[in-house]
Amino acid sequence: MEYQRAQEIVASPSEYEVTYNNVSVWIDKLHDDGKTATVHLRRSLEERSEVDISELKEEYLVH
Repeated sequence: MEYQRAQEIVASPSEYEVTYNNVSVWIDKLHDDGKTATVHLRRSLEERSEVDISELKEEYLVH
């Protein structure tokens, strides 16, 4: 994922499906370096990780 798209997702009132290593995550914060973000697993608010934004993927759900 590109930094600009990550910014759009964080700022949006809509919910997007984002994965990291094929696991659904929520983007908590984008870091000032423009390369990393803090994320947590959607089902666990406790465990947060700093990851490379380039490793985040937006999943497109087929209806």
